[in-house]
Amino acid sequence: MIGIVDYGVGNLFSLQSSFKMIGQDAVVTGDAKVLAQSDRIILPGVGAFEDAAAKLRETGMADAVLNEAEKGKPLMGICLGMQLLFEKSFEYGEHEGLGLISGNVTDLRKDIPDSLKVPHIGWNSLSFKKETPLFKYIKEGDFVYFVHSFYATECSDAILATAEYGTEVTAAVCRDNVYGCQFHPEKSGRVGLDILRAFCELQEE
Repeated sequence: MIGIVDYGVGNLFSLQSSFKMIGQDAVVTGDAKVLAQSDRIILPGVGAFEDAAAKLRETGMADAVLNEAEKGKPLMGICLGMQLLFEKSFEYGEHEGLGLISGNVTDLRKDIPDSLKVPHIGWNSLSFKKETPLFKYIKEGDFVYFVHSFYATECSDAILATAEYGTEVTAAVCRDNVYGCQFHPEKSGRVGLDILRAFCELQEE
């Protein structure tokens, strides 16, 4: 069973539908006991980092996610959920993340030409940086769907893939059993479903 973390922020039910499409049972939950019973965990998120981090902690889901990750359970953060995995975000201030992956989240606008729009919205191809079982069903150059204004930096050791948008944008990361996708697999068609399928086959560390 896949546990999709419900803390009041995220595109929860489209994610649940995506797992159903690949024959996987996924439950949307804000209950730490259900996460403990899950084989894998998805941390979604949309909106502002500060608000999402606060809600994650207020609901007790931050501790629940950290506890399950520490056990070696496969965890994937998606979009803002990926950003929450890092140490800090500098989105309108300085805010603490979960610290599961070393690095920071910074404003995309400071690193791209003024001619490019932010948020970065649309399809971009993936450039692989490391081999990973998460990509075993897709190929380099496949397109995925992004919607974001901030991105992960100072995390070169963790980067699995990047995308080009006026700079090299961190697209996917991994540290041990903890994975993150800046793009939305649930909005990325067959490629996204294949990434979710591969995630469902990951074993506990």
